[in-house]
Amino acid sequence: MDIRPLTESYAVAPQLEPADMAALAAQGVTTIICNRPDPEITPDLHAAQMQAAAEAAGLDFVFNPIVGGAMTMANVEEQADAIAGADGPVVAYCASGNRSSIVWALTQAGQLPTDEILAATRAAGYMLDGMRPQIDALAADPRG
Repeated sequence: MDIRPLTESYAVAPQLEPADMAALAAQGVTTIICNRPDPEITPDLHAAQMQAAAEAAGLDFVFNPIVGGAMTMANVEEQADAIAGADGPVVAYCASGNRSSIVWALTQAGQLPTDEILAATRAAGYMLDGMRPQIDALAADPRG
């Protein structure tokens, strides 16, 4: 398990496995967000299996699939709602953690300075500097 914190309460990860859920719960995580669409993965890692494992470990589970290169404002809004509704730390995952970091960056537009957003993703190994114009534009017009 490769958990990469972006803040004290939000981290991203490459693909998790059902067996990871108990360990995440033991670490204090309360919510798992799956940003990986089912067609990308084998059936044993589909959202329904991951949700069952998360809930068995006492975790909340949100399925917000993001197709690579086709993120929508609905994805950003759903991620923001899931983060805001969490009772504690959140771990979001996809194939590499990149989509989960991008959607987080967009949820933070206008909430945190762009430099802080990009520093957080960079520290976790996700170089999103090319997204600065999008983050700034979203901060200026949150309706997207």
